[in-house]
Amino acid sequence: MNERVTSWWSGLPPAAGSAVMATGILSVGLHTSGHEVLSVVALCLAGALWVLLAADFAALAVRDRGQWEARADTPSALTAVAATTVLGARLALLGWTVVATVLLVLAAAVWPLLLVAVLRHLGRRVPGAAFLVCVATQGLVVLAAVLAPHIGDWLARAGLVLFALGLLLYADALNRFDFRQVLTGAGDHWISGGAMAFSALAAAELLDSGVWVGDQRAVLRTTTLVLLGIGLASYVVLMAAEAVRPRLGYDVRRWATVFPLGMTAAATLSAADSADVAWLDTLGRVLLWIAVAAWLLTAYGLARSVRAGRERGNPGAPAVPEL
Repeated sequence: MNERVTSWWSGLPPAAGSAVMATGILSVGLHTSGHEVLSVVALCLAGALWVLLAADFAALAVRDRGQWEARADTPSALTAVAATTVLGARLALLGWTVVATVLLVLAAAVWPLLLVAVLRHLGRRVPGAAFLVCVATQGLVVLAAVLAPHIGDWLARAGLVLFALGLLLYADALNRFDFRQVLTGAGDHWISGGAMAFSALAAAELLDSGVWVGDQRAVLRTTTLVLLGIGLASYVVLMAAEAVRPRLGYDVRRWATVFPLGMTAAATLSAADSADVAWLDTLGRVLLWIAVAAWLLTAYGLARSVRAGRERGNPGAPAVPEL
């Protein structure tokens, strides 16, 4: 990167981690639907973005501790945990169990520190980024459930505890959410629905771990379908709000729209398999290509943003409200 692009990149807020989440979950969805080549391409891109953002966040801790702590107090910082777990889950599906396990340990070590810091500073009338407290937690559940067959049943059982905690965190975030964001939000308002879809994916992966039998499996299957139903209903409401109040133009927070779109598709595809509901597979494939189209449009907006910044000689990223 030249100096201006490097400056632009280092100026990105923690919310840019949503780009890794969006790209990683598309890789998962493309793998589940049988598009392996596209899935691997998305995985490589997500991995490269993850390395760049992780390096920048670590460098900021050395360069400007005060600013690093200020960023760590915001919900958007939890994209670091969520992105790591999504990347780890895709690598586990690829057979890279050791690397995925390392990412799980890393995410689990960072998660409580960031979660406590965020909850201490979380106020009222918050935007959709507040739901990242749920997303990051359920990300740990997804990765734990995927790794459980390789490491042990205890990992899935620990994941079930975190799954319940994630639902409680969702309820708390919903209580704080400024519902006006549905019509006025810049993109991260979609996480309000995406977090529920991610919870459905977590339940589906727990169901697919092979640990639960009998009534336990039946309850988990019902929970998966109920959460997915809520996530799909949220998807419809948020899509209708976009039609009523279009928000055109690029904003880094639009990656937090792409992620829920991809997450809803991945959760639907996963539930179709684990809960054995065949028609969900067709719906999931349709939702997946909608998410791919949204990713391409957002990537185009990002490219134009970089170019405009270089031409102005002031490549700073769009400001994102701190919570």
